[in-house]
Formats: sequence, structure tokens, C-alpha cells
Amino acid sequence: MSRWLPGFARLATITLLVFLSIFVALRVAAPYLISTGLVRSGIEEALSKWAGYRAEIAGKPVIEFWPTPRITLSKISVHQKGNGDKLLGTIESLSAEFSLIDAIRGRANFHEFHLLRPNLQLTRESSGVIDWTNEGLLARAIAGAREEGGREILDKNLDTKVGAITVEDGTVNVTDVSSGRTYRFDGVTADVSWRKLSSPITAVLIARTSGQDLKLDFSSPSPLLIFGGRKAEMRGSLTSSLLTARFQGLANISHLFDLSGNMAVTIGDLPALLTWADRSLPVLATLKTFSIESDVASIPNGFRFDNVSMSMNGSNAKGVMDVAFPPGKRAKLGGTLAFDQMNFRSLFDAFILRLAAGEANGPPDGGALQKLDLDLRLSAKQALIEPFVLSDVGASIIVSSNEAKFDIGDSQFEGGSLSAHLEAMRGDFDGGGKLQLSIRGADFASLIARLQLQGPLPLAAGSLDMSLKTTMPLWKARAGDVTGRITFRARSGSLPGFDAEAVRAEAARTDFFPLNAVSHRAFAFDSFDITADLADGAATIHGGRIEGPLQTLILSGVIPYRSNGLALSGTIEATDAAASTSFPPLPFFVGGAWPEPVISPAPVTQQGSTR
Repeated sequence: MSRWLPGFARLATITLLVFLSIFVALRVAAPYLISTGLVRSGIEEALSKWAGYRAEIAGKPVIEFWPTPRITLSKISVHQKGNGDKLLGTIESLSAEFSLIDAIRGRANFHEFHLLRPNLQLTRESSGVIDWTNEGLLARAIAGAREEGGREILDKNLDTKVGAITVEDGTVNVTDVSSGRTYRFDGVTADVSWRKLSSPITAVLIARTSGQDLKLDFSSPSPLLIFGGRKAEMRGSLTSSLLTARFQGLANISHLFDLSGNMAVTIGDLPALLTWADRSLPVLATLKTFSIESDVASIPNGFRFDNVSMSMNGSNAKGVMDVAFPPGKRAKLGGTLAFDQMNFRSLFDAFILRLAAGEANGPPDGGALQKLDLDLRLSAKQALIEPFVLSDVGASIIVSSNEAKFDIGDSQFEGGSLSAHLEAMRGDFDGGGKLQLSIRGADFASLIARLQLQGPLPLAAGSLDMSLKTTMPLWKARAGDVTGRITFRARSGSLPGFDAEAVRAEAARTDFFPLNAVSHRAFAFDSFDITADLADGAATIHGGRIEGPLQTLILSGVIPYRSNGLALSGTIEATDAAASTSFPPLPFFVGGAWPEPVISPAPVTQQGSTR
């Protein structure tokens, strides 16, 4: 090694010096050996060949030879060939590296393109394909690419080098033929790596539209198939401050009903997203966050979502869903979702959104929600209907045409069971609705204590039936707009704050007194049965009967609940008619405001009346 190492070192040094000398000599001599016009016409011809349009360069070219040969052109416009003179776009400046040896030999080959402030005018045809090529190299390669064994195949005579492409501060306007709308993207920055047409592509694009910054990451081993509107493997993600979305699998960008893979969407602020998209829907304050991750596959005129993981306002669910867009019919979303915990307020808001989609300030046709039918089956281990908590819930949402139903088929509530049915009337859902609620065997004593309700309310395990309706739209109805009937029944409980003996004693001494003055003990009862009709903001009680072991309390009258007022007449009488001597009937009137009403015994001339 000691004998041949010095010789090898000398040879390597000489070879390096020769290469450096040639490198420097070429760059020194290049301005005298290379025709500026040749390079300019070469890149002009290259642009025309690539896009199939006519490229015109108005600016003076600038050529640099250090550290690498590079040409910069300005004031470039690309027009359609022929009489149409269609403008594809303009470029403030374009620079590209070129081969020094090829340029000396009279040929110009370019790579590593950098576009500064391009302004492109693109058209998305009704077929879904963007018209961004004409009859150039790219168009011929897209048309000639084919799929074999899941791979993109391109004939060698159609293949050519591309290299890296960077875009700085561009503008893109895309006109959608189907909708007639034009979408504008400003501040476009892109970094595309595409070695040659038959190679995989990776691209990162950042743009601003309607005041929102978007970042798109895209990659595909078969880009020509993708750009040609055919199904191929791809990976894409969209990121912004309002949402993130990603997809990986097989897709067709021109025909959305032709895909299969895995997708995920996360929306951190749904109201802000709708505002940005120029959509306005009422009752959205509580429906704030939404996310979904799922395997997705195309079905006839729709999509099938399997292994769904969904979250709404932190409530997580798993299940399956499908959405269909049958020709000439309404779109339909169906499926089954199982929640660990669910907030019915968010779900109800989503339900109301669907009904209210045609409200004022919305699109004339009601928008996409008004054209969507629903058929969802829901279950939850625990569900919150503020301030109530349900467990083992089974529910459903069905919306078809202008019929809408929301049902809680079964649930556990306060030691008993609860079922409910909410229905929206016909008339674009603005004709009102009705609610039916049934509670059986629930512990109302525990519920009243937890809600910290005041006044003489029954503490017992009982049943509640409610049937209400309104002619107002559900999302506008208030308590005063509701009519219907409420019935409560219970066995073996107590009515705190009502001491029957104290009422009798106080009635013998004074003409009126506050109820809290005779609330020393609770009124124990064996049976509690009361029915109230609701109308015009008031509850009318007919023959409410609370039977105790010895005495019975009978109530009737009106409770204007909008003002917390009371106007009731009542009677305390013996439960057993044989004991009427010991407990003679005591009529009285209850007035004032809840929860501190005033009792006024009936005059002596009316004693004995139970009317």
C-alpha cells in the first residue's frame, strides 16, 4: 500500500483539477458560446410543448452561469392556439436550470422550474376534469397512460423529465361549469417533486381563499391516471384553522362516487366554518366540534362508511353509515351509531338544523340540509338531556320529505324508564310539531332534590305523561306557544311544605296567610293524581286529587306559568266519608306567586262546598 498509495493520490488530484478546470472554463466561456436567443426560444418552445398552448415572452431574458446555468424570463403569457386566443394564464417571471453542454451543442433542456406570481385561469368541465392542458406533452401523456396490475404504465415515447417545480405568490381562478361559480385562490405557494411523467408525484400547496389559509399535501404513484379522471391510488390531506381532512386509498377526482380507502375529517369550530363558507343556520351555538374517521367505499350512487369513529362536542360513537344520492330523488343518510356518552342537546340541535334549513337568510331552495333525508339508529350507555341523565338509551331520527320524527324508544331514567316521541308537522317543517313523553316509576324525590326546586312538590316514585304540540316552528316555539296535557301519578309519597292540620288551625284564626307559615310538616299521601291542560302560557288543573291516610287534598284552577302566578281553589276533606265529622271539608283559595303562594280560606257561608 505504501508503494501505490502516493501514485493513486497524485492521479486523483490531477483528475479533480482537470474537472475543476473544465467546469470553470465552461462557465467563463459560456456567455460567448451560448446564444441567448437559443435559450430563450428553447424555453418558449418547451412551455408550448408542455401545455399545448402558445407561450409568448415579452421580457428580456437574464442568463446566469454560476453556480449553475439558469435562465430567468419575465412577462410570460400562455394562449390557446388558433382563433380563440384563450388565455390560460400569465407568469411574472419564470426561471429554470438548463444543461450547459446541451446548450453549447444547440439544444436546450430545462429542469428545476420556479414560477413567480403566476396567474392561471382554469376551467372545471362538467365531467369533473380541470382543463389545464390542451394538446401538449402532458395532455398526450395523460391520454396515453394506462393501468395494468394496479400500476400506471406509460410508453417511453410519451415519457419525459419534469424535475422540481416551485410556485411563489400565485393566483388561481377555477371556473366550475356545472355550478357556474368561480373559485379564487390567492398567495399560492407550491412545491412539486415529479422526476418524470411516469414517476410518482408529491406536492405541497399553500393558498388563501375567502380569507382562510389552506394547505394541501398530495402524493400519488399514478399521477397521470389521477389527472386524467381515472381511479388510482392517492394520498391527500387538507389543513386549515377551521378543519383538517385526509384521505388515503383509491380515488377518482372527476367522479366522487368511485373511491375506496380511509378518510378522516375534524372540524374544531363548526359555526365559524359555516360562516366562512357563507352558510347561515340557526340554533348552532351548542353544535361546535365534529370529527369522523372511517373506511369509505363507493356504492351505487353513494358511499358506505364502515368502522366509523365519530365525535360531536366530545361525545364519541362507533358504527356504520351510508349516504346515497339517487338520481332525481332526495339524498339519504342512514346508519347505526353506538355512543358511550351522548349529549342530546347537540343531537337535537343537529335535528333542528335539518328542519330549519329553509329559514330566512338561507338559500332559496333551503340548501343541502333541506334536501337530505335521515334514517339513523342511535344507542348510548349514557345520554345527557340537560339537566337530566339517561342510561341504556335507544333512539332514532327519521326525516323523509317534510316529515320528521325523533324517538327515544327506551331508556333508564331516575330508577325508572323514559320514552319520548318528537314529531315535526308538514309544511316545510314550519307548521309546528308535537312532543309525547312518558316516564314510568322514576324517583321524583331524588330528581327534585338534585334540581333544587322550591315549593310543595311531590316526593315520590311516580309516572309522568306529557302530550304537547305547537303551531310554531320547533326552533322558535316558547313555553307560551305550547298546548297539550300533562298527567302525574304516584303512590306512597309526601308533599313537603303543606301541613293539613296547620292549615286548618290557621284558617280558623285568619282570613289569609302565606303557605310557608303552615309548612311545618309534609303531607303524606297514598295516591297522587293530577292532570293539567296547557294553553296560552297557563296550566289549567282539573280535579287534582292527593289522597292521604286520613285527609284528601283536591285542587283545581289555573297556573299562569309565564308569570309564576297561581289561581287555585282547593278543598281538604276526609279521605273516608265516615270520618267527615272529624275532618270537615275546608275549601280555600291559593293565590300569589310560586313558590311562596298565599292561602285564603273560603268564607263561612261557603264552608262545606268542595266546588
